[in-house]
Amino acid sequence: MSADLSIARSELILGGQKSGKSARAEMLAWSWLQANVDHHATFIATAQAWDDEMRARIVRHQADRAARLPNMRTIEEPIAVADAIREHSQADCLIVLDCLTLWLTNCLMPIDQVTIDLNVMKEVIADLLDAVQMARGPVVIVSNEIGLGVIPMGREVRSYVDQLGKLNQALAATVDRVSLMAAGIPLCLKNREGDK
Repeated sequence: MSADLSIARSELILGGQKSGKSARAEMLAWSWLQANVDHHATFIATAQAWDDEMRARIVRHQADRAARLPNMRTIEEPIAVADAIREHSQADCLIVLDCLTLWLTNCLMPIDQVTIDLNVMKEVIADLLDAVQMARGPVVIVSNEIGLGVIPMGREVRSYVDQLGKLNQALAATVDRVSLMAAGIPLCLKNREGDK
């Protein structure tokens, strides 16, 4: 993992499954907490326990995170992430939102089967972009880059991949830094703060 743990005002961390996205976000949170005794960090978790395997995965992630970052508060919010960012954003608090991929799944294919219309989803995404831009403290967002692999057949899956790609593009245009994780190594794709 890169030694550069500087904190951008807003950062999107992209990558494939098990590429090191969450670990990178947690390292940035650790760096933020170490920099100043008055700093705080809040983790907004979007995962829902769809089945026993996912439930076990969530429990494992919670335990790992608590061991690595015992001072980071966790908020479970599968849908209203823009509201959660607004509620918990403070100048001395770094927010980690992990992850947009599951959040989009929650919105488009929820457990209760009450889906959000794609036109309404555009408004929900605009609200998220606004919350990130207006955040008083730094925001680190994790999302999967799933468009690089083989896309399974099926209209719903292709539509989901398209929607996530559009969401990632909109966030990448909004945030100050974009990193792509590969094999645990961050590659900086955009650094607005470094360009000044």
